Amino acid sequence: MSISIKFFASLREQLGRDDCELAAESVHTVAEAWSQATDNAAMPGNTLMALNMEYVDADTPVSDGDEVAFFPPVTGG
Repeated sequence: MSISIKFFASLREQLGRDDCELAAESVHTVAEAWSQATDNAAMPGNTLMALNMEYVDADTPVSDGDEVAFFPPVTGG
């Protein structure tokens, strides 16, 4: 029973890893997933969050088997 966490782009570089697994029973929201996966590091402003490939807010509930992804906003010009 676990939740898969993925970090992309500059977040991956900042944290020094691209993924991890968390025990599902210890995580209730996307925000808690970030806190546990990063040892309570502050989440950079405008971080985008996805749950099972759908954009979500930090307070979105997570469940066993979910994939939570964090990535910086993409800009272009």
